[in-house]
Amino acid sequence: MMDQLNPRARRDRYGSRINREHSPLLAYSLPWATIMLASVLPAFFVASAFPYFPPLGLLFLIGWRLIRPGLLPIWAGFPLGLWDDLFSGQPFGSAILLWSLAMLVFELVEARFPWRGFAQDWASASVVTMLVLLGGAVFSGAQITIELIAGMGPQLLLSVLFFPFVARVVARLDRLRLMRFRTIG
Repeated sequence: MMDQLNPRARRDRYGSRINREHSPLLAYSLPWATIMLASVLPAFFVASAFPYFPPLGLLFLIGWRLIRPGLLPIWAGFPLGLWDDLFSGQPFGSAILLWSLAMLVFELVEARFPWRGFAQDWASASVVTMLVLLGGAVFSGAQITIELIAGMGPQLLLSVLFFPFVARVVARLDRLRLMRFRTIG
């Protein structure tokens, strides 16, 4: 009987959306938490002489920055890089510097090209990821040789190829972040 009186109730199986709003805790903490979790995750995989696993924390930082440009402040590279430095094994301060510079680069790219598409985002994410990985090698005190670059080749390639998957995961997490929850009261 109620469905006949209210045509919207038939279309919307959850009822009215008037009392639904975003969870502020979820909306603001999910990007930070996923980047921090992604920074810790590579520590659980097999260690070898050469890195093979992509820097997931950096990829998620870039993914969140490119999917939602205004969500993370420009200074977010500092605390998130500090967190990554605690788990990556790199000298302390390398991720702080390199991630902060990456955030500045993306700020400049966005100011210059506000009409970006996914191909440009993927290209810029690939270039920045490669520069951060090479900068991390320089920052660690390694001498840049052909052998070092060849040893970093699989990690560079996997990082470039893994970014579209990370972007899709970030887009899904963004939908979760913006999901509306029913308020009580």
